Amino acid sequence: GGSAVPLGASVRAVPLQSPLPPAEEIMAFVRSYVVPEGFPDSVTPSYVPYMTWRALKHFFGGAMGVFTTRTLLSSVGVSQSKVTPGAIAINWILKDGAGRVGKMLFARQGKKFDNDLKQLRFSSDLLLEIGAGIELATAAFPQFFLPMACVANVVKNVAAVTSTSTRTPIYKAYARGENIGDVTAKGESVGNIADLLGTGLSIFITKRNPSLVTSFALLSCGYLLSSYHEVRSVVLNTLNRARFTVAVDSFIKTDRVCSLVEGRKLAGDDIYSSLAA
Repeated sequence: GGSAVPLGASVRAVPLQSPLPPAEEIMAFVRSYVVPEGFPDSVTPSYVPYMTWRALKHFFGGAMGVFTTRTLLSSVGVSQSKVTPGAIAINWILKDGAGRVGKMLFARQGKKFDNDLKQLRFSSDLLLEIGAGIELATAAFPQFFLPMACVANVVKNVAAVTSTSTRTPIYKAYARGENIGDVTAKGESVGNIADLLGTGLSIFITKRNPSLVTSFALLSCGYLLSSYHEVRSVVLNTLNRARFTVAVDSFIKTDRVCSLVEGRKLAGDDIYSSLAA
C-alpha cells in the first residue's frame, strides 16, 4: 500500500527537544517578564543595579500608596455616615480635576526636561513624597480636605509629568541595538511587580494600625534612598552642561578626556552635583 523509500535514500533523524526541568521552566517564565530578550548582552552593564533600585523604589511607593489612599478616604468622609456619597464624589472629582489641570499646565516646561535628566528624575520623586505627605496631613485637618488634597494632587501630577518625560531617555541609555521597546516594557513590568508586592505587604501591616507618622517616615526614607541610587546608577551617553564641564576640566588637567564613569566620580559631593554627571 504505502510508497517505498527509494533505494539508497538516506533517512535524516529529526532531533527531539528535551523538556526543561521544572525549575528552569519557572525561571524562564519569570525572565520573560522581567528581563529583555537576549539579556545580559542586550543591555548595558549598569542595567541590573538600576533595575534593582527601581524595584525597591516601587516597592516602597506601593506600600506608601495604601497609607495615602486610606487616609484620603477617611478624611473625605467615607467612614462618616453623616456625609452623603454625592458630596464625597464631588470632592474626589474636584481633587482629581485640579491635579489634571496642574499636569497640563506644567507640560509646557517639557522642552526643559532634556537637560539634567537625572536631577529632574530625582526631583520628581521628591515632589511625589511631598504630595504624599500633604495627603497624609489631611488626617489631622479633615475640614481642609479639598484644598489640601487639590494641592497634593497638583504636586503629584507635576511629578508624574517629570518622571514620564525623563523615562524614555534613561531606558534608551540601557538599550543595545533596536530593543528600546523591550527594555521599556520589562522595566515597567518590574516596577509593577514591585508595586504590587509593596501594596500587599502594606495592606497586611495597616491591619495592625501602625503609627502613621512612623510608617510615613520609614517608607519615605526608603523610597528616596532607592530613588537616589536608582538615578545615580544611570550612565547617560550624551553630554549636558555638567558632564561637558567635567570633561573639559579633566582634559585641561590631564590632557585626556575622562570616561563617563570617571566623570561621575569627578562630580561634586552634594546630591544634585553627583546626579548631574
